[in-house]
Amino acid sequence: MATSYEYAPLYRSSVGFDRVFNLLENAQRARSASDWPPYDIVKTGDDSYRISIAVAGFTLDELDITFQSNLLTVTGKKQEAATDGYLHRGIAGRPFEHRFELADHVRVNGADLSNGLLSIDLVREIPEALKPRKISIQSAEAFAPAQIEAQKAA
Repeated sequence: MATSYEYAPLYRSSVGFDRVFNLLENAQRARSASDWPPYDIVKTGDDSYRISIAVAGFTLDELDITFQSNLLTVTGKKQEAATDGYLHRGIAGRPFEHRFELADHVRVNGADLSNGLLSIDLVREIPEALKPRKISIQSAEAFAPAQIEAQKAA
């Protein structure tokens, strides 16, 4: 059962959150897409994450990872395999595409394919200019002698 949300009332009382509302709307639309192959998203540290995708049967040459402007895209396309000889084919090899919208300052740190799991490590690196910084507080007495000296000199 899909639930649809209306964000219009939020637009009336907020400014500058357009990107957040677009992300919510896109995520809501993406839920109807296939969730195959299954994947996990794990927070591995304060500023690090890992996406693990079950890609059993895919090789390195059949997988592609692309990162562009906050969008991580993982695609898989199996080479055509001969179907004769199979009595049952339960390991899916159909093509797939997963898209992950990443927050600002999150970058791909690396990827690894092991035991049928594609693991993509992500890290959030906030630039120095955007990090909180300590502001020193000075008392009025520290300003007073300098001001008195400046007035005497004038």
